[in-house]
Amino acid sequence: MKSFWKNIPKYIRYVIVQAIFLYLFTLLFRLIFYVFFFKSTVQDSGIIAKAWNIGLRFDLRLTLYVMAPLLIIALIWRNAFFTRKWIRRVTFIYLFISYFVLLWVYIFDLGHYAYLGQRIDPSVMRFLSDGDNATMVWETYPLVRVVLAVGLFMWLVSLQYRRMYRRLAGEAPVYLKAGRYITWTISMVLLFAAGCYGNVAYFPLRWSQAMFCRDNGIISLGLNPILYYVSNMNGQDDTFDEKKTREYYPTIAAYLGIDKPDAENLNFVREIPGSDEKKKMNVVLVMLESTGACVTSMYGNPMQATPNMKALADSGILFNHFYVPAISTARTVYGVTTGVPDITIIQTASRHPQMVDQRVVMDQFKGYEKYYLLGGNTNWANIRAVFTNNVEGVKVYEEGMYSAPKADVWGISDYDLVNEANKLFKDANDRKQPFIAFLQLADNHPPYTTTSGDGGYKKLTEKDIDMKKFREAGFVSMDQFNALRYEDYNVGHLIDQARKSGYLDNTIFIMFGDHNCSLNPYHFMPIPEYELGSGGVHATCFIYAPGTVKPGVINYPVSLVDVYPTMAKMVGMQVKNYTMGRDMLDSTIANRYTLSVYAKNLMTHMAIIGDQYQYEINMKTGAPALYDLKSKDPLKNVVKELPDTAKGLDKLAKAMYESTRYMLFNNKKHSAK
Repeated sequence: MKSFWKNIPKYIRYVIVQAIFLYLFTLLFRLIFYVFFFKSTVQDSGIIAKAWNIGLRFDLRLTLYVMAPLLIIALIWRNAFFTRKWIRRVTFIYLFISYFVLLWVYIFDLGHYAYLGQRIDPSVMRFLSDGDNATMVWETYPLVRVVLAVGLFMWLVSLQYRRMYRRLAGEAPVYLKAGRYITWTISMVLLFAAGCYGNVAYFPLRWSQAMFCRDNGIISLGLNPILYYVSNMNGQDDTFDEKKTREYYPTIAAYLGIDKPDAENLNFVREIPGSDEKKKMNVVLVMLESTGACVTSMYGNPMQATPNMKALADSGILFNHFYVPAISTARTVYGVTTGVPDITIIQTASRHPQMVDQRVVMDQFKGYEKYYLLGGNTNWANIRAVFTNNVEGVKVYEEGMYSAPKADVWGISDYDLVNEANKLFKDANDRKQPFIAFLQLADNHPPYTTTSGDGGYKKLTEKDIDMKKFREAGFVSMDQFNALRYEDYNVGHLIDQARKSGYLDNTIFIMFGDHNCSLNPYHFMPIPEYELGSGGVHATCFIYAPGTVKPGVINYPVSLVDVYPTMAKMVGMQVKNYTMGRDMLDSTIANRYTLSVYAKNLMTHMAIIGDQYQYEINMKTGAPALYDLKSKDPLKNVVKELPDTAKGLDKLAKAMYESTRYMLFNNKKHSAK
């Protein structure tokens, strides 16, 4: 072992030794956190060990990030690493600054956690702008002793990396041949890359993996404070304005029908009454990837690519005007689950640690088993945390947990996912256990992977179709068209499986698109939604529950965030609704608008879409526009012709927008001190 160590080039040995010391430094603070600050109601040693495992991998990533510049210098200059004075000076200064900054951040994190029970994030800057906070810190914490301890620690650290440098500098240099040098270089790069990746999976280690349960102590143990802080910095442009939220609160309180309006505390809670008389039906939410309204058979598309969906919609309830908040799968999964529209600017809310903690309706389905099924890896967009951090006892099924092989980048095929889901649903039904499940299909998306299923699905070619209708339908390729047909095939397969497995008549299926796909211009829809920009957020949605719901068509506008409140009402589950969602089936609600953000003319617009009017605001210029969707010219901006209407809708649009921004940050289960 000693001879092996000596055979490693000394400049690489120096980097390895410094990486070990830095990793021990991070481990020291993890131990301090665990011994003196960690508090949890969880006693399961397996869960605590899992948090440790994740945390140690984050610590390794931080260590390697910090050591990467040193490795680059060592690999470039090799033995000159110990002979060039400027390299020695740069190395010592870099290590000193690194330890000094990390040390103070860790110390500040511990103080922040002791005070607020949370890891640090960019919001801590608020403390620096308040003189009272500085006084509080001085009077509360032993700052003099801390400064002295920091000075002693930095002296010891400096002693370590300087002595190690001089010791290795005194060794005779070993000059490697090109082959051995390349081998060592590749080996070190791969080792660093693997350590930074942190996962044996398709997606790298992400902070959402630390949020595998709802306990704040466990989550905090699994995080690294520095990396967590940096991950929050990406969303600093996404914030909220409490003053504006209060200004528009009366408008949103009246619109949502808030039970007890409270502008002081910004209360958004509404009670959804339960019913003991209703049989506890199973609920299956099926997210249809890239399935806008206009591409399906229910909305008059010339190609009639979705006969199975149409048959189910004809036997159930079709929503002609169902809109999602934005064009993004991650935004849809977040929005439907939390009930809060994801209208973030920089990154999706699921990727923003401060926005993940939400009070959701799904969590309140008492007595139900809860499932989330994805063919791929739930590290995608940090979606895992949206469920595990907010839904008690949710069972997440993902890539690597199925018997079926991986089909493409998105995991197992939709056909196999339906089969895997059916096994779970049948087992729960056989046990007479009610369940609520989120089943996320993914194959209607590039690379458009399809299978033959049980042999019943076959691709079509241009020779098999009417190309004139195809061009009118808006599809951009045969692969896109066939992928939609494959999705429809699997929807039919899911219902067939449910019928054969005995839970069809005891289950409510709600199927909805996450957004529209990229299309060529189309003009067969009742309004020119392609030109208006709303076509991208106008998605398919229908409820199918044979024997439970009567066939019908809903023509008023509804939103993605309305799904869970509707499901709770349908099964008679008493819940508290903290979100922007309302019952989609309540015909007594007279004033309905949906909030969406979309791109038009290469600029982002925020809009509310109603039965007659679409009001939008250009987010760059602030210019408003009002469209009368029932007029002879729905593309005409009538904001000047209808000033009173525009004024009222402007107020409602801003009320919905500001309330949503506020709710993204302030709908947490555990409030800070």
